[in-house]
Amino acid sequence: MNDSDNLKKIFPSFSDELIDEIETNAIQQSYKAGDIIMRTGQYINNTILVTKGQIKIYREGENGGEFFMYYLQPGQACAVSMICATRSQTSQIMAKVVEDVELIMIPLSLMEKWMMQYRSWYEFVLFTYRTRFEEVLEVVDSIAFRAMDERLEFYLKRHAEVCGCKELKLSHQEIATELNTSREVISRLLKKMEQRGLVRLHRNQIELLT
Repeated sequence: MNDSDNLKKIFPSFSDELIDEIETNAIQQSYKAGDIIMRTGQYINNTILVTKGQIKIYREGENGGEFFMYYLQPGQACAVSMICATRSQTSQIMAKVVEDVELIMIPLSLMEKWMMQYRSWYEFVLFTYRTRFEEVLEVVDSIAFRAMDERLEFYLKRHAEVCGCKELKLSHQEIATELNTSREVISRLLKKMEQRGLVRLHRNQIELLT
């Protein structure tokens, strides 16, 4: 388990008592990039806290297409795992490791206990619900009210915010899958963005210039 100082750094809002509980009772697990750690239809018995790495949350269509929702990073929790665990429901999303991750798994019984016992945990759960909901609303707005070129620009800027970088290691096919369109459409739109001076295209990498 992470030491208390490290946990406090990753989750600064947690009280010292809650940190002690996590160290004593929760379970730490590691996964490699590419691992699927949550599948559609799976029952969830634990709440997931991320201490290292990055996870992509998305919906998977019947035809194998993906609907990207949001990323989970250190200091964040999976709202879906919280909801499904407390209601004994199956997951409606997929969770895939993008960068090697370390997770803290909190059993359902502890999550319910901590909601009543620790104010810092209660506020963290509510903040997680609100943040994830707002992120999903952004995606829905992007789909409902923006043309594909605007959606692509929104998608790239969002990825840049997540990684804190301008060089995005994304293939045209990967973007097309997540935006539920064809690789040809994405390639054409990226070329137009390059002509407008918004991006510079490299092999399996896109550099944002704005």
